[in-house]
Amino acid sequence: MGLRTFIEGWPVYRQLTGTDPLGRGAAAKSDGSRALTARTDTADSVARSVCPYCAVGCGQRVFVKDGQVSQIEGDPDSPISRGRLCPKGAASKSLVTSPLRQTKVRYRRPYSTQWEDLDLDTALDMIADRVLAAREQTWEDVDTQGRPLNRTLGFSSLGGATLDNEENYLIKKLFTAAGALQIENQARI
Repeated sequence: MGLRTFIEGWPVYRQLTGTDPLGRGAAAKSDGSRALTARTDTADSVARSVCPYCAVGCGQRVFVKDGQVSQIEGDPDSPISRGRLCPKGAASKSLVTSPLRQTKVRYRRPYSTQWEDLDLDTALDMIADRVLAAREQTWEDVDTQGRPLNRTLGFSSLGGATLDNEENYLIKKLFTAAGALQIENQARI
């Protein structure tokens, strides 16, 4: 490398002689920084999602490369957050990609000391059987004065932060039709 090549490659020289007098653009770029690309540029697909943390419901763009989440950023098209995320929302990629994340249904039988893995269909069937059994065992047709109740206190619903109004509406309709009274959405769990 000659002296002239060294001086022309120097950012201060490029700043003073080029079109970037403040040194905030091309003058400040090195060969290494010119070769850098954003993680989002190489993504195969982008999915829209909602941040899983609080009840605000900030929009997220989930970038996927080779079947794996490569980046999660705020969605500028979201009318709620307009592309901004809080520190927890901005770090939600680690929630999805953590090696400690459970990806299987884990079940511990009564009085057992060991956990076992179940397939999703088996777990859903077990939940449905238990809801139906609780409803049958605790169903109340009438009260002590003979007034109609048509209810059960055997199960309830507690929704979380990422449920939107439509999901809450459907859950309310489902549990009300099943006779449940305790139906709530606690957004800050």
